[in-house]
Amino acid sequence: MLTKQEHIEYWKKTAASDWKVVQQLFEVKSYVQSLFFAHLVLEKLLKANWVKDNTGNYPPRIHNLVILASKTSLQFNEDEVVFLGRMNDLQLEGRYPDYIKSIHKRYKLKEATQILKQTDQIRKCLLKSLQ
Repeated sequence: MLTKQEHIEYWKKTAASDWKVVQQLFEVKSYVQSLFFAHLVLEKLLKANWVKDNTGNYPPRIHNLVILASKTSLQFNEDEVVFLGRMNDLQLEGRYPDYIKSIHKRYKLKEATQILKQTDQIRKCLLKSLQ
């Protein structure tokens, strides 16, 4: 049975691995896929924070970043909550074929760069909260 710290380390390690994938996908101009993995990074780090802040070791099996964040002791400002909600849209829309064409048109270099910059800022804050 894993300890609480081992559970946290699991989420951190898998998020770090996914962050590398984010960078690789971005470099080959797979922007939508890169953003999908960026959502996974934030989700995993929020789940690590959930484990830290709650008595259980198993976070809820949900993908909604806003709900996950609300179940931790983390404090997000309104702009950050809006951003997490926007990331939810990328995660959901990226799964279904009827949305793929429209999101590929919407998320090009400039938009993806901006989103990944914001993702990285939140990612670093989430990691810092786990120290």
